[in-house]
Amino acid sequence: MTDALHLPPFAELAVLLALAAAAGLVGQILRQPVIVAFIGVGIVAGPAGLGFAAEEEYIDLLAELGIALLLFLVGLKLDLKHVRALGPVALAAGLTQVALTIALGFGLGVALGLAPVTAMFVAVALAFSSTIIIVKMLSDKREISSVYGRIALGILIVQDLVVVLAMIVLSAAAAGAGAEAGLAEVLTLLATVAAMLAGIGLFMRYVAVPLVHRLADVPELLVAFALGWAALLAALGDFGGLSKELGGLLAGVSLASTPLRDALSARLAPLRDFLLLFFFINLGAGIDPGLFGDQIGVALAL
Repeated sequence: MTDALHLPPFAELAVLLALAAAAGLVGQILRQPVIVAFIGVGIVAGPAGLGFAAEEEYIDLLAELGIALLLFLVGLKLDLKHVRALGPVALAAGLTQVALTIALGFGLGVALGLAPVTAMFVAVALAFSSTIIIVKMLSDKREISSVYGRIALGILIVQDLVVVLAMIVLSAAAAGAGAEAGLAEVLTLLATVAAMLAGIGLFMRYVAVPLVHRLADVPELLVAFALGWAALLAALGDFGGLSKELGGLLAGVSLASTPLRDALSARLAPLRDFLLLFFFINLGAGIDPGLFGDQIGVALAL
């Protein structure tokens, strides 16, 4: 690791954008996904490299806003008819995948000498996919609206919910809080999900269409509302113990029945791509290649 560079915030942003553009061009020449190039920029600019992108709050905030906007735009494309048709398939596939992965991961972790609680944490981590990376790749290939794209998204949602519940239980067990505390947290989470779904249902039934028609007279206001709505529900989802991804997705679903959803998607897509740049840079900045050697054998086996 080199000594960290100290640049003013605007200069840091300018350097990051320049590095991202250069790395993206190199990646295109090498026929590599642009995501890989942006993660590489994060490694170079993060603590393992030049160090000027370490622990910068503005990068975190822009990345989180990009996450909310990405899932919001995905939610805009989710027709409730398709959700009803493919929901059971995604639920069955998602629960089966999570159960098998956790069982195999736990058994392998114990066989590798990990403590049971540690092995279970690792097994749950193995069952969890990166919603952001998968959805971004499907969106880039314009396959998020395909049958298998919708099923994949459904499986990701199931993973998110199951892993959140599993982490609540495991955290309570690791802290010695007892079954009652874990059950109380699970019930609180389920109540939060029910409340959010009920609120969104009422919004869709009585508010969404007339509100969007009213805002459509001023396109800039419509975009500002959509961005604010996505950020608000993402924050509520995070505050309620779910995730920003699910909150942003529900925000998009709540407007999916409006006639201006395609116009919203077209206007917000460039902003989404810009903000997600910081998510991948932030992801790369959190990688320290120097730590890989300590657990390389266990990591390869898992």
